[in-house]
Amino acid sequence: MKKVLIFIFSFFLIIGIVKAEEDFAPTAKSAILIDASTGKVLYEKNADEKLPPASMTKLASMLIIMEYIDSGKLKFEDKVTISESAANMGGSQIFLEAGEVYTVEQLLKGIAIASGNDAVVAMAEKIAGSEQAFVDLINKRLKEIGANNTVFLNAHGLDTEGHVSTARDMATIALNLLKHPKILEFTSIYEEYLDKYDGSKTWLVNTNKLVRFYEGVDGLKTGFTSNAGYCLTATAKKNDLRLISVVMGEDTTENRSSDTVKLLNYGFNTYKINTIKKNTDILGKVKVERGKIDYTNIVLVNDATELLKNTDEVKKYTFNLKIDKIKAPVNRGDIVGTAEIIDNEGNIIDEVPITVEKNIEKANFWNYLYKNIKVLSSGKTILKANTNL
Repeated sequence: MKKVLIFIFSFFLIIGIVKAEEDFAPTAKSAILIDASTGKVLYEKNADEKLPPASMTKLASMLIIMEYIDSGKLKFEDKVTISESAANMGGSQIFLEAGEVYTVEQLLKGIAIASGNDAVVAMAEKIAGSEQAFVDLINKRLKEIGANNTVFLNAHGLDTEGHVSTARDMATIALNLLKHPKILEFTSIYEEYLDKYDGSKTWLVNTNKLVRFYEGVDGLKTGFTSNAGYCLTATAKKNDLRLISVVMGEDTTENRSSDTVKLLNYGFNTYKINTIKKNTDILGKVKVERGKIDYTNIVLVNDATELLKNTDEVKKYTFNLKIDKIKAPVNRGDIVGTAEIIDNEGNIIDEVPITVEKNIEKANFWNYLYKNIKVLSSGKTILKANTNL
């Protein structure tokens, strides 16, 4: 009996190990799968191996472009004149010619859909004055977001010795790019025509075929060179679960797509997202110093979510607010503290940033006077203008 029990135990242990080590990207040199809402790694394979990323480099270029747009430094309708250096780029291109003028939006589509090297160099020159200055911006930003194993030497991804990244870093770049959801309006387009300067049209077809053939895929970027092989950073959303997958060093386009599908299927079949509380829900009310209003409602900066296995039951949660002082002026989106998320067993499962429900301006003389009049009419002690409110 003892031998039988040992055999049964060993059998299930071996089965468990095999299942845990299942390779969802069998033909990739490296791969990773993460949950976009929490950043949790769901699967990885050689995820820190430094490899050439080919045109997945353009994810970082698009990150800089979108940050400039969202900060107001750049507009979609801004005009860009194509230089000789941009027009003469090799590799994948959308056939821009020197002297032509396009909008930022048109060029961004050329990058996101057709992986135009000419388009990305034109945008690099528009933002930073030269491609090299733009690459310096990229590398500085990558260090800030924690992509520490990445060094980019150009904005497009053509093979250059020392131009490397990792699957984990590419997922980190993609995660930060998705903070600008407008980009998905471009990366999800399968085909579109670019109106050329001379009145003709160029047909743009997405290099990421899964945008058309896998439900929920709406980005992000493929890559290929003879040195890098076939690469793909993909993102897909089903229900409330958004996944980011990366495969690098594939030997064919078919294997690139197949491994990506395996990763996404594993993620969607295994996990689910529980939205604990939305960023529109009021967590509490706190005092505001020197504001036009005395109190403000507190909300989450982003939805609070928890990644669960599909078989897990949803728990109940409470929030413990941690705030020092709120002084006006303060705007929605400004982080004013954090909230501990506590489950029904008393465990702190996360600590997330919180903000004010609405923008609050600093009180002026007339605001203080109005408050004093209100207090006087109520028979309470008059407030002084220099009192912190």
